[in-house]
Amino acid sequence: MRVYLVYIFILSTLISCSKDNLDRIPDVYVSYKITLQEFNIRSQNGLLVVNNQANTGVAGLIIYRRADGAYVAYDRCSSVDPQKRCAIVPDDPNLTATDPCSGAKFSLFDGSPVKAPAQRALKEYKVIITNFDLMVVN
Repeated sequence: MRVYLVYIFILSTLISCSKDNLDRIPDVYVSYKITLQEFNIRSQNGLLVVNNQANTGVAGLIIYRRADGAYVAYDRCSSVDPQKRCAIVPDDPNLTATDPCSGAKFSLFDGSPVKAPAQRALKEYKVIITNFDLMVVN
């Protein structure tokens, strides 16, 4: 009876370790701050690419000021095979971004996938605007 319970425990553990967890962008600490003035200077057409550095996500950040004036921030790590940590690159014009490893495309308006093999949206982070600063946090 005890051996039977051990087999059930091992089987249930293996089933719970699904591949689905490998297909998710890892949770990492994000805390990036930039003045609105600096954002306006460094961004191109409302788009700022932040290369991977401490506290900037898995593969860096993309901060985008949409046409409606709202700011959105995404991890540059593609949702296609995130264990590869392939950083997406913005397209010209700045409406989409492409994963150079898989060819997948994502909308910068909401992070949603727009071209296969992408099936999941980009990982989005919270953007906080104060009088002078823009902060990206999770």
